[in-house]
Amino acid sequence: MNRAAPALDGLQQRLGYRFADGGLLSRALTHKSFGADNNERLEFLGDAVLALAVSGMLFGRFDRSDEGALTRVRTHLVRQDMLHRLAVSLQLPDDMRMSEGESRGGGAQRPSILADALEAIIGAVYLDGGFEPARQLVERLYGPVLAQTDLEGWAKDPKTELQEWLQARKQPVPGYRIAATRGRAHDQVFVVECSVPGYKLQEAGEGRSRRAAEQEAARRMLQRLKAAPDKP
Repeated sequence: MNRAAPALDGLQQRLGYRFADGGLLSRALTHKSFGADNNERLEFLGDAVLALAVSGMLFGRFDRSDEGALTRVRTHLVRQDMLHRLAVSLQLPDDMRMSEGESRGGGAQRPSILADALEAIIGAVYLDGGFEPARQLVERLYGPVLAQTDLEGWAKDPKTELQEWLQARKQPVPGYRIAATRGRAHDQVFVVECSVPGYKLQEAGEGRSRRAAEQEAARRMLQRLKAAPDKP
């Protein structure tokens, strides 16, 4: 049996799960830059376990919702932005293992690396204890998130809602472009402009990823259009 480093005791407490094979947890926190025994295979497994666990949560909680609505919510919950947010709440940056160069470049703060590490942890829990402990971990992580709003609030992201709003009025779909980026590679902020040709309007949004910035720009545009929905 491999034991996780004592420094990972705090993480296991935050996860609410104690590993029988602590080496699995150490591997889940190991970036590929650190060596061959990294978390990529665990991340692959965790991605599938997470999708199943989240699907089960949604199926049980929203028993009157159709497949399309549940799929849209699941997509929102398992995307990188959400995983990154949950990883930060678990303080994963403090426990990541990576090469010195990657660390100096801010890799421990990079959203994609943290999202992958969280999926790897879920995969590690599955291998260590089976599906039920992994499902319980996902429930602990996502329960508070789902409690914040009802299904309708999750069902459509701003980009989807904006596109459908425009299509319902027979207007062209919006366009998005990166207007600027700020900060270092590990801590970048993207500025994206959303253009709606039929209304000759533009709105900008900011985010830690291009997708997040696009969603924010779409949200602002939709808010603006709904406030004064006159025909172009």
